Amino acid sequence: MRTDSAVEALSALAQEHRLALFRLLVQAGDKGLAAGAIAEELGVPNSSLSFHLAQLKNAGLILQERQHRSLIYRANYPVMNALVGYLMENCCAGADCETETACEAPTQQRKFA
Repeated sequence: MRTDSAVEALSALAQEHRLALFRLLVQAGDKGLAAGAIAEELGVPNSSLSFHLAQLKNAGLILQERQHRSLIYRANYPVMNALVGYLMENCCAGADCETETACEAPTQQRKFA
């Protein structure tokens, strides 16, 4: 993944509703979700939802497919995996990342829980 693509994807995810929307689509799997179901689940108005869906779609993080009268949205797993791979590239200062604790930061440096 190119740096500019990673920045665009991370920028799209850097908003509370879009992050929740993307996580919802990841959980939904290959069947995806209709826009109405997403709006209902997240409690987001349709006008706002359209904007958030467009941001994620433009960043390549989600796919849109028309099924009859509905638009179905799915997480774009290859792009998601490329982003995670980009973030993890050369992690652990070359340590073996196969072990459970290889990529854990020392306790005093952890900021996220």
